[in-house]
Amino acid sequence: MPPSASNQTGTPALSTKAAQDATAPQAYGSASNTPAPEAQPKGKLADAQVLSEDGPDVQNFRQTGRASWYGKLFHGRRTANGERFNMNALTAAHRTLPLGSYVRVTNPETNDSVVVKINDRGPYARGRVIDLSYAAAGFLHLRHVGTAKVQIAGLSQREAKAEQAEMLAANGGPSVEK
Repeated sequence: MPPSASNQTGTPALSTKAAQDATAPQAYGSASNTPAPEAQPKGKLADAQVLSEDGPDVQNFRQTGRASWYGKLFHGRRTANGERFNMNALTAAHRTLPLGSYVRVTNPETNDSVVVKINDRGPYARGRVIDLSYAAAGFLHLRHVGTAKVQIAGLSQREAKAEQAEMLAANGGPSVEK
C-alpha cells in the first residue's frame, strides 16, 4: 500500500521535521518542545537590555567540565540569540542553558571566577562544556593554556547583576591577563 497523507486512524501523519521536534531532547529549564516564537529584529549592541528580574533563572544549575575560549575569528559574527559576538564582552556559549541566562564560571586551580551571559550555542569540541569569550578567559587566566577545568554555577538575574557590578568594581572593569 503506498504511503498516504494520513495514517489508519484518520489523523494526519507527522512530517519528518514534526517527528523530530516531537522527540527532540529538551534543554535545561525548557518547559516543552514547542518551537520558539519568531525572534524580534535585534538592534545594535548599544541598545542591549539591562539585566532585569524576568530573565531565565538557572540558579539550581551546577556543572563541572572543561572550558575553552573563542575570540578574534568569531568577533562580529551573529550569536545564537541574534547579538553580534563581542570578544571583549563577558559572554559564553553553552549547549543547553537558556539563552540570556547568567552563570558564574570558576577556575578551581586559581579560584578566579567570572559572571558571563549565555548568548550562544556550543562548544562543539568533544569534552568541552562551555566556550568563554576572550575577555572572560582573561579573568580566569586561561588565554595562554587554552582550556581548563571549570565549575559552572547558575545564577538568578538578581544575583548576576549584583555579582557583575561587584566583580567589575573590584577589577576596574575587564582587564588584561595577569
